[in-house]
Amino acid sequence: MAAADPDPLRIDLWLTPLDDQRDSRLLEAYRQLLSAEEQRRAQRFLRERDRHRYLVTRALVRTVLARFSGRAPESLRFKENRHGKPSLCAIDSCQRALSFNLSHCDDMIVLALTRERELGVDIENVALRPAPLHIARRYFAQEEVVDLGTLSAAAQRQRFFELWTLKEAYIKARGMGLAIPLDQFGFRFDASDRLAMWMHPDLGDCPSRWHHWQIRIASDYLVAICAEHRAATPFPSISATRTIPLVSEEHIGHVQLRTLNLDPALESLPRTGAKKQGR
Repeated sequence: MAAADPDPLRIDLWLTPLDDQRDSRLLEAYRQLLSAEEQRRAQRFLRERDRHRYLVTRALVRTVLARFSGRAPESLRFKENRHGKPSLCAIDSCQRALSFNLSHCDDMIVLALTRERELGVDIENVALRPAPLHIARRYFAQEEVVDLGTLSAAAQRQRFFELWTLKEAYIKARGMGLAIPLDQFGFRFDASDRLAMWMHPDLGDCPSRWHHWQIRIASDYLVAICAEHRAATPFPSISATRTIPLVSEEHIGHVQLRTLNLDPALESLPRTGAKKQGR
């Protein structure tokens, strides 16, 4: 199998809806792609919907990465870092350059793929879920909680999910998950709805290392992407494809809501990042 070459100046989003994949023959084809350990892991889920999501997710990962690695989907092997972030067990430099990340929400799974940069993605269905503002008050940075308090109830709901997806995408790009405290970095929206990021020095990182996008797909899904910035190279573009693994692909449009503004004056807005007590 010849490997396709992912464009390092593009981030590809592959989205697959769970409820479009119920044909028993197709699901059996998906099972044949999984490793023995993945098949055992699928059976450990107690709920059928969770087993179904896991099966479709693994089929999505294997079929998309097979295209860009030049290997058969069932031959791919994966490893995880100590925080559980998966990566491909690569056998050559082309495969080592591949970077991917996954997220799911309700009926949609998204796989983000690029090369030569760390990557994180998060998706939320903003039409279905109420905003759990108590989570913001307990875990977000104080500056973000104060900003939320200045908004109307409807705007608070939208802003919560904007902040949540941005934070999730960042901690996933770092490959550390919730080992990174959510109150030790944050995002600020200026009057033009552009983004600025700040972080506490204890994180051993800097905002200029990362680029962020927030897009809307269809009417309900909010997606945040965090990708490592490469000096002297243009920022990547975003491409989205709706796919049923082994069946179909369709390029779909998206609306870019905002992207990170790298104006140093904006980056320097809130940087106190004071740790909350009593958590």
